[in-house]
Amino acid sequence: MSANSAFLKEMGITEWTSRDAIPAQTQVMASAEVLTQDADPLATSAPVASEARERTSSGIWWFFGSKPQGDAEVLFQNIIRVLGLTPQEWSWKNPADKFNPELLPQDGAPIVAVAFGGSAAQKLSGERDALPELRETVLAINADGAEDLPLIATFELNQLIARPKDKALFWQDLLLAKSVLQNI
Repeated sequence: MSANSAFLKEMGITEWTSRDAIPAQTQVMASAEVLTQDADPLATSAPVASEARERTSSGIWWFFGSKPQGDAEVLFQNIIRVLGLTPQEWSWKNPADKFNPELLPQDGAPIVAVAFGGSAAQKLSGERDALPELRETVLAINADGAEDLPLIATFELNQLIARPKDKALFWQDLLLAKSVLQNI
């Protein structure tokens, strides 16, 4: 089993099809199907993973939440690998820490923040809604000097391990974050 196969298996992806092997029209239909169906998430994860695997634009990903440990840490490292992020392109942050505008990249690189869990998203955005209402929306970090930093709320990593069927929704959240980053 190759390293990539092990990563995909850890994320619950059981089928992988190269984009080169799928006609373009089928790719579009499969991607739309993933976003609109309540189908088996393991069966529909392949197109989502194919899109996420593409190289991200030059930008920074900030991940907020409880620092992952054990199986959650393995899952997080696999997510970083699938997104193709280098160590310079991402960092883990504690949502309880006070936001420091000096942490913003000096080169003006775009940033997207991903909050793992409802409480992290609420703390960072100032919103009071529960996670289901915060997901699929581009929020903003609510702090001095951070007015334009987009925030995407998603599931806690331990929840994804406990409920693998949420992984397809999680990938939708990552694709939204990727899209936001590319359009900044």
